[in-house]
Amino acid sequence: MMLRPVRGANEALPGAAPRSTNHIRLKNVDRGLAVTFALLMAVGLMTLYAASYYNAQDNGGALSEVTAQLLGIGVGAVAMAAVLRVDYRTLARPALCGGLLAVSVAMLALVAVPGIGKMLNGSRRWLRLGPVSFQPSELAKYAIILYLARALSQKNRDVTRLFRGLVPLFILPGLVFMLILLQPNLSTAGSILIVTAVMAMLAGARWGHLGLIGAAGTALGVFYALSEDYRRARLMSFRHPFDFMTNEGYQLSQSLLAFGSGGLFGMGPGMGRQKFAFLPYPESDFIFAVVGEDTGWVGCMAVLALFGAFLFFGLRVAMRCEDRFGSLLAGGITCMIGVQCVLNVAVVIGMMPTTGLPLPFFSAGGTSISILMAAVAVLMNISAAEK
Repeated sequence: MMLRPVRGANEALPGAAPRSTNHIRLKNVDRGLAVTFALLMAVGLMTLYAASYYNAQDNGGALSEVTAQLLGIGVGAVAMAAVLRVDYRTLARPALCGGLLAVSVAMLALVAVPGIGKMLNGSRRWLRLGPVSFQPSELAKYAIILYLARALSQKNRDVTRLFRGLVPLFILPGLVFMLILLQPNLSTAGSILIVTAVMAMLAGARWGHLGLIGAAGTALGVFYALSEDYRRARLMSFRHPFDFMTNEGYQLSQSLLAFGSGGLFGMGPGMGRQKFAFLPYPESDFIFAVVGEDTGWVGCMAVLALFGAFLFFGLRVAMRCEDRFGSLLAGGITCMIGVQCVLNVAVVIGMMPTTGLPLPFFSAGGTSISILMAAVAVLMNISAAEK
């Protein structure tokens, strides 16, 4: 698949002065995109309450997780309002694009410093900013997408050439990948490389070249997974989780029990039992298991259909956009959300080894939801631009 050439694709290149914001009409925002976004937000918030109210009672009340999420949504709403007021082509300015990437890399480097990065559950992924914890990898994902959209929009970028066009494109994503891997967070780091490859494919890279890079990345991932005892144990336990219920297979076993208890139609909203101190992290990494237990197979299919619809409308925005930068930016944002959804669900149902990756719109996390909302606002901005 490759983004089709469109009129003006090479006329609004990164670094050029953006068109007047008078060309942006918010009433022209893609309605399908807006409706599916609103539904995912609403269903996600209700699911978060169902998943967290029991454990949250030990942290200040049954609504404490939802309250924290609403604060993140409030920040995200402010970010959306700001993004929707400017022409998305402003994001292509070198100072803004490069500055955002530099800040992301700097914060990721700080996270890796003992005493600065906040350690939680064996991982150092957060920066403490006063009373607020911030996860720089969430910002870095979209900073990389913005960088790639700008780089791939340049006239002198020929991604059909392996060493002069394609390989240099992976240098900065590779740096971010390594910094996130130090946390350690293989799933988030891997999603960045996957989306980098997808955006290169959309820009016209050759399948053979992408295959070579993919093979190298797979080899690196396998080496990383086998380099520590606990990673090897996790890699093996997901195949037969019930044989390892006392250690590495416990979390996945409880997740599968949740899906089994839910059956076809579920036990009813909020009625699932695995979240009662049996299933670890029901409000974050394994929140889709709560969907399965409460609403059953039917509810899971409905949620996945919502994600599918969102991805369809997001890619439609990318295909309809009149300039290459906007097309690649919309495609990258949409693909990142899709990759996160696929990886999270694959882990929760036992198709991949257990790893920490939030489900977009559903998992608890103020940083994640606010940055995600800002990214969706960019999509809406692109869809509303005058054709």
